[in-house]
Amino acid sequence: MQNTVASPATFTGFGLHSGQPVRMVVRPAPADHGIWFRRTDIPGGSLIPARWDMVTPSRLCTVVENVEGASVSTIEHVMAALAGSAIHNALIDIDGPEVPILDGSAMPFVAGFLQAGIEEQDAPVRAIRVLKPVEIREGGAVARLEPADMLEIDFSIDFAEAAIGMQSRRLNMANGAFVRELSDSRTFCRQSDVDAMRANGLALGGTLENAVVFDGERVLSPGGLRHADEPVRHKMLDAVGDLALAGGPILGRYTGERAGHALTNRLLRALFADPSAWRFVDCGPQTLGKLPGVGVHAGDLPAQA
Repeated sequence: MQNTVASPATFTGFGLHSGQPVRMVVRPAPADHGIWFRRTDIPGGSLIPARWDMVTPSRLCTVVENVEGASVSTIEHVMAALAGSAIHNALIDIDGPEVPILDGSAMPFVAGFLQAGIEEQDAPVRAIRVLKPVEIREGGAVARLEPADMLEIDFSIDFAEAAIGMQSRRLNMANGAFVRELSDSRTFCRQSDVDAMRANGLALGGTLENAVVFDGERVLSPGGLRHADEPVRHKMLDAVGDLALAGGPILGRYTGERAGHALTNRLLRALFADPSAWRFVDCGPQTLGKLPGVGVHAGDLPAQA
């Protein structure tokens, strides 16, 4: 069964890079609608599909743009929350060009969806089954998809900062694992990155409350880390959000080594460029039970909620 939100869920905050206030409302949508953004600040309400082939190059976040040039940026956290809550259809009204950063994680979005309620729709879920390995490499970074019965995420990072260092984690994403294990992990950066971005007019909405900031061996954000390996968990969160642009749940194993938004999008483009690498499947009860977010409830939310 496909799902949508039972009633509108409203989120207000500031854009991470623009620093501008934004209001976003995630509304119910019919079966087979998919996820679409609607820019309500543009006359006529320009529509933008949340889909892999609408992604425009950006190093710092994921941006989708339609043929009219209307765009929405920093969509990865709300896309991860939708996928991790098994919401397949939604119309997202937004009055600016950037999704609100909130606390830098996907948890406020998940909490909002659960409060609004999740409604089953009488239509089968069509998943994307990976049939053979597909891989993209760039420098020391790797992103790979290969066959598996359900979505699995295997990620590793390596940073010079002593407070981050080398981290790796692997998760089977069934049974609410996204909400319990990844949803509260915040975006992170180094103090030197913050200084450089602000010098270039970026990260204007970034604070120590909506990002984990590292400086050598120190964690500058109040309260420290939510998890000892919060950075790699957040990278996994980002990957879930970027893979959600495939147009359906993915049945396959994603491996990321120092991978980012752009590399994951290139991986999806390579997958869909090869018809022998994937196929759509209607999910029966057994497969449906393995999808991220199926059966998730408020008790799965981490304690910070």
